[in-house]
Amino acid sequence: MRLRDKAAVVAGVLTVDAAIHLYWATGATWPARSPDSLSRAVLNLEVPFTPPTLLPVAGLLLSGSALLLARANGRGGRLAVLGSGAVAAGTALRGAAGLVWATGVGADTATPFYWLNLLAYTPACLGLAPLALRVARGAPIAADEGAGVKAALLSGR
Repeated sequence: MRLRDKAAVVAGVLTVDAAIHLYWATGATWPARSPDSLSRAVLNLEVPFTPPTLLPVAGLLLSGSALLLARANGRGGRLAVLGSGAVAAGTALRGAAGLVWATGVGADTATPFYWLNLLAYTPACLGLAPLALRVARGAPIAADEGAGVKAALLSGR
């Protein structure tokens, strides 16, 4: 799979996730029956599913998507490298946490969250993390900026 294809896959998932958060910001709770049940199913705790909570999340998801696409297309410089790395780290951490929750630690196995985590959230994150990492480690930022991601991250420029 080409670097641009990897970026497109991860960016596509992040964009769909952002769209879902924007939908919830309207006050809709589908597929749950109430904001509380939605929060428990998605996060395993009660958090207000209101615009002040959801809009920044959607913004971060869309920013990550844009930075991945920029990085894969040789644009965005160090910001795109770091942003792509942040997406890789974030999805890897969420995937690792999901593995812990899958064992039943911190998650009741009788809840929707447990099954959504086991069948959707964790596999998605564990699948997306290496793709995002590959994008972050991709081709050099630009010919005039160094020999690659490692040089860009370590140079302090």
